[in-house]
Amino acid sequence: MPAVGETAPDFTLPRDGGDPVTLSALRPDPVVLFFYPKDDTPGCTTENRDFTALGPEFEAAGARVLGVSRDTVEKHARFRAKHDLTTVLLSDAEGTVCEDYGVWGEKKMYGKTFMGITRATFLIDGDGRIARVWPKVKVAGHVDEVLAAVRELRGDTADK
Repeated sequence: MPAVGETAPDFTLPRDGGDPVTLSALRPDPVVLFFYPKDDTPGCTTENRDFTALGPEFEAAGARVLGVSRDTVEKHARFRAKHDLTTVLLSDAEGTVCEDYGVWGEKKMYGKTFMGITRATFLIDGDGRIARVWPKVKVAGHVDEVLAAVRELRGDTADK
């Protein structure tokens, strides 16, 4: 997993309903890059809805928000439509970006071991460096915490 201060691994990934996204092309805007396990599951749906709900506030703070999972672009499109999501969703079907960010690995649930994405969020500053990392994210309250960190990064500590 990249550490604070390191350059964020660059990538180009396909997105739902648009042209591919290249991380480095988004500079100098800060980027919130959140990895989630799977479309249309309870925690992932809640997290995506929360990022959508605060989307205008992230935009006002000058930040781009990108969600990444290994689901296909087509599945992302259905997920967005079903839940009225506005967050850009990127498809890492091959899993290379998940590996570059250290979020792909062994997980355990209900006594079963399997490979999957560990929910994590990275705040990337305008120079392309990791400004903050949230490993093993718990969904409740997470998006508010990320927005506060974006505002802090931009020097805006006023409560909006």
